[in-house]
Amino acid sequence: MNGWDAALTAGAGLLAGGVNAIAGGGTLIAFPALLAAGLPAVTANITSSTGLVTGYAGGALGYRRELAGQAARLRALGPPAVAGGVVGAVILLVTPGGAFKAAVPFLVLLSCALLASQTKLGAFVARRRAARAASLATNPIAAPAAAGAAVAASSVEDARVAAHAVVQAPAAAAGSARADPGDGAPVAAQPVTWPTRAGVFLAGVYGSYFGAGLGVLLLGVLGVLLVDDLQRTNALKTLLSFIVNAVGVVIFLASAQVAWAYAGILVVASAIGGVLGARVARRLPAKALRAGVITLGVTVAVVLLIRDI
Repeated sequence: MNGWDAALTAGAGLLAGGVNAIAGGGTLIAFPALLAAGLPAVTANITSSTGLVTGYAGGALGYRRELAGQAARLRALGPPAVAGGVVGAVILLVTPGGAFKAAVPFLVLLSCALLASQTKLGAFVARRRAARAASLATNPIAAPAAAGAAVAASSVEDARVAAHAVVQAPAAAAGSARADPGDGAPVAAQPVTWPTRAGVFLAGVYGSYFGAGLGVLLLGVLGVLLVDDLQRTNALKTLLSFIVNAVGVVIFLASAQVAWAYAGILVVASAIGGVLGARVARRLPAKALRAGVITLGVTVAVVLLIRDI
């Protein structure tokens, strides 16, 4: 590693940590930077996952309040997340380097598509949750009005607020919440279904294999199949993302394919970037940042495709 490679990796780590804190998609910055530094595709992917895992841990810690009362869900969804992380990591390790390199441009494009759908997916999840909760509400006047507000919401934040109102009011009126003996906080009585477990497992396989877009996949699975406030769903998604990545990193460490010098720089730089990103999150439009990351990802994919022709 020369000075340029170290600076490139540090800069990518700062940006990746920042965009993960604000909009998501940090892998689409760190992974191409490691490729540009000369690492093979599989090694770059493994090193990127290892170096950015601290960002997922920080995000999970930041959601401690929203995770309260979700111990039962975590007990149900933790095992499939672990299993998916193991399977995805093993598949990556046994995939020939040439085959993975050929698949990288398409994986990057898939990640860009997932990231591009993030805002609409969040709004859809909130509207769907609000409509479902309204249909079960015992108050025939307030619930439909709240549901209409959620459906009419034009942004994720508006939809989240409206959905929260719909979810909480019926629960309070109908007594549909219960106490979780694990931590004493109220949780939804709805059980975790096997389709939800299967969706988390498949998302875990993808996330451990490549990583970019894992959060969007998990948000889609949890948002469609569970009924809860969007922030609590996002908190559970963040913790499951950390579990998937942590399991994958443990396996990667045993494979001796981590470029430690690069990973060490990423660990420190992404942690700093995450802190800075959280501080500027209220000032920098996530939509604009997400568009920039998607543009970068598409550019990288096109360059990789042209280079391999």
